Amino acid sequence: MTEVAVEVLLPKIGLTMQEGTIDEWLVPTGGAVSEGDALLRLATDKVDVDVEAEAGGLFHPVVQAGATLPAGALIGWLLAEGEALPVSGGPVPTEPVDADAVSAAAGVPPVAASLKGSGGLNGSGGRLLASPNARRVAAETGVDLTAVRGTGPGGRIVSEDVEEYLLALPAQPPVVLSADPVTPTSPLVRRLAKERGIDLADVQATGAGGRIRRADLDAVTPAAAPAPTPAPTRRATASPQPGDVVPLTGMRGIIAGRMHASLQEMAQLTHGYEVRMDAVVALRDQLKQEWADSDLPVPSLNDFLMKAAALALRDHPLLNAGVFEDGIHLFEHIHLGFAVAVPNGLLVPVIQDAADLSIPEMARCSRELAENARAGRISPVQLEGATFTVTSLGGYGVDFFTPVINPGNVAILGVGRLRDGVEWVDDQPRRTRVLTLSLTFDHRAVDGAPAAEYLRTVGELLRRPLRLLV
Repeated sequence: MTEVAVEVLLPKIGLTMQEGTIDEWLVPTGGAVSEGDALLRLATDKVDVDVEAEAGGLFHPVVQAGATLPAGALIGWLLAEGEALPVSGGPVPTEPVDADAVSAAAGVPPVAASLKGSGGLNGSGGRLLASPNARRVAAETGVDLTAVRGTGPGGRIVSEDVEEYLLALPAQPPVVLSADPVTPTSPLVRRLAKERGIDLADVQATGAGGRIRRADLDAVTPAAAPAPTPAPTRRATASPQPGDVVPLTGMRGIIAGRMHASLQEMAQLTHGYEVRMDAVVALRDQLKQEWADSDLPVPSLNDFLMKAAALALRDHPLLNAGVFEDGIHLFEHIHLGFAVAVPNGLLVPVIQDAADLSIPEMARCSRELAENARAGRISPVQLEGATFTVTSLGGYGVDFFTPVINPGNVAILGVGRLRDGVEWVDDQPRRTRVLTLSLTFDHRAVDGAPAAEYLRTVGELLRRPLRLLV
């Protein structure tokens, strides 16, 4: 338990997160929590994640579930038994109150209130702005916080900033930890390891300071681990029924807001383009036979399409760009996002440097990311940085559609179903295999002719797919 009040701040998940929605409190008001216990379900513009407590105590939220707040905002307190809320000095309320009211009681605006506490305000006292978790990670790893650039509100240093600083240091060999009681691992991770029958000595840590994360557990498959007992779901998984009201909250609400903003802020136009897939289908059938006894993953048609889309961006850099206040920025790297349908929404995992990957590497990477997204194991880092996106509705029987551009990009490529076509040779019909590509582009950055040239390049790569294997 805490002996002094500890502020609970809305965490910054990833470097680009600006705000998040408290989808659900996982602890009742006044409930006791330990460090590492799941505290709340947070919905961001990229992913829904469970947020762990950074300390122990009796939890008292100061905002209601469903509130959308900026990263770093004050959302609750961890108190000792009988301790009063610091902002009022009065008794602890039994229900969450409005965040602005709590901030007003403290005499500061909401964001400034979120900076009040252990990190301190960088005013006349000259104290460093840093979250409690950032200070803990820095202490564990020996990092001088004065050397770290803060990306939180008001330049506040958050734990992700410390981890980014560590990643920028010269590479060190991976740390393999033993199952010693002092292993820097949260109680939640230890509990998951026990449920899965995983010995922490077999886990390669990738967290700051050799800390084992939940993602590290996912990479370990114990030889004879008992099947974990399925956790009870907190949401109804049944399909919506007539008469239901589906709330625009959580992932659904964020998707709605981002897509509406995308259409309002961009001049979007869509080209449809039919491409021949005969050679790709034949090549894939050949690879299925030749790689049957190897460990090489057989690429899907979408893997060939994504490889072609990424390679074509090298010749058409205007499609691999973003529009900002000072102009059109042509991105140096080709990081390909691809849409994955998940319950209640859509996620876009990102394949880094996609144009540089071989077809087997593309297949392995896309398969792993898609499986993690559907299983809820995707990390925020794997959803960051897309410079171009591919989305497919071919599996649903759709020929042509109008995809909406992800904010920050200037184009998105839609893929329709594989279907029969007809080619006339010497007045004789010949069956072909075709599909339709739907390229939506931002007319502020790209005109119709360059967009059509990009589609032609993609089509030529798919006509002669052996070049995709090089």
